[in-house]
Amino acid sequence: MDGVPVADICRRAGISQATYFNWKKKDDGMLPPDMRRLKQLEDENGKLRSKDKARLDPWIAMVVETKLAAFAAGVEADKDAVAAAISTPCSNGQVEGEINRLKAIKRQMYGRAKINLLKARLMAPACSELHRM
Repeated sequence: MDGVPVADICRRAGISQATYFNWKKKDDGMLPPDMRRLKQLEDENGKLRSKDKARLDPWIAMVVETKLAAFAAGVEADKDAVAAAISTPCSNGQVEGEINRLKAIKRQMYGRAKINLLKARLMAPACSELHRM
């Protein structure tokens, strides 16, 4: 796109100039049709993240014809769980973080001490949170 102002390219693609330069930094060979497709994918991702399970069926129908067909089949097979994950505010992110912290501590302490020291390392953050309250 030599000779075309960045502002015009961004306006046609429906993206901000900051987004354009971020993409350009990552992939200098991206052409405007690729940018438009990336913008469409971003919009679709935003729709899915809107926590509206009514959008799940149209998305599956649209994706079945693309390279994501295998993924869509997996989503379709476990549709109730996916719909529940989309519509509920609950997340297991906190639990996963604690599990990762436990694994890291376990690796650091391998062969060093017995269960008493491990308990002390694991319970210290919990006790400090109680004292802050």
